[in-house]
Amino acid sequence: MRMTRRTTLAALGAGLALGSQKARATEGSWHMPAEEVRHDATFMQWPVNREVHPDRDFLDYLQGTIADIANTIAEFEPVILLMPPDAVAGAARRLSGDIEIWDIPTDDLWARDSGPVVLTDGAGGRAVLTFNFNGWGGKQTHVHDGQIAARVAERMGLPLIDSGVVGEAGGLEQDGAGLVMAHQSSWVIDNRNPGLSRDQIERRILESLGAARMIWAPGVEGLDITDYHIDALARFVAPGHALIQLPEEVDLNDPFSVSAFETHDILRDAGLRLTVIEEAWDTRVTSEDFVASYVNYYVCNGAVIAAQFGDRRTDRAARDALQALYPDREVIMLNVDALGEVGGGIHCATQQMPAV
Repeated sequence: MRMTRRTTLAALGAGLALGSQKARATEGSWHMPAEEVRHDATFMQWPVNREVHPDRDFLDYLQGTIADIANTIAEFEPVILLMPPDAVAGAARRLSGDIEIWDIPTDDLWARDSGPVVLTDGAGGRAVLTFNFNGWGGKQTHVHDGQIAARVAERMGLPLIDSGVVGEAGGLEQDGAGLVMAHQSSWVIDNRNPGLSRDQIERRILESLGAARMIWAPGVEGLDITDYHIDALARFVAPGHALIQLPEEVDLNDPFSVSAFETHDILRDAGLRLTVIEEAWDTRVTSEDFVASYVNYYVCNGAVIAAQFGDRRTDRAARDALQALYPDREVIMLNVDALGEVGGGIHCATQQMPAV
């Protein structure tokens, strides 16, 4: 198994044409498969930037959490971990031998947002899509993270497709069958796409993903760094079927609670089949202080990697819900509080490379 993984990763990174070609997506030519289809690898990023994480002890804690997630995923599929050369020696001591380290400099860990979105063409081809990551609207330094998609495309010799919008893949969910959902607050906003209407942004997203229909909910602007990424609240589990995490009742004093119910009703009225985790709601689910989202999990080959938060009742409810939705996969729950403290979760820290 280990030899097979290393051979696969070497083939992905070598023997390809040098350089990437930047282009605009052509409708119907490229497609983003659903996360649950088979992967050839998972991309992750090693956090290093001391401007972003000035507390050395916390950064060490955060790096340990990324190592735990990477080592767990590596039991099921290859992992490619991006980092600068001067971080390799320290990181390697914490990582499984199955993990491939690529010399692509990083600032932070959020591979879902700044990493490469890999598209396929149905005929064995791949391309890298960029959403032109700008640090969630200029809120965080991204001198390296803003270049990751282009650098991965160059290393792999793949076309680099410009989506024509600024944003993050964590700010949308797509089912691989033509349907996309997103919070308007993280796309139709001047810190990402000034001067573009929602219709213009929608057309560019759909064209880039090879999708046909978009469902928008308002979201919440300005209260967290992402402007409320939808992947902290709702996820597609199959075409036309979404999982959403809700409190037992709306708290009118909590804008995230109000938005959660609003998003639920919009998705329901749009015809989606919805599965609701009610028992597992945490009042901190998305706030300035902590993200405690059970739906911010990652689906890899043969497993679902999800968060646990130390409450036996809610952890069990979340595990049971995920196991019912993914009966053929092992559900593994990890303590990832370090990610919650900096505004994200496991899904935010991973980005899949679909198999071809």
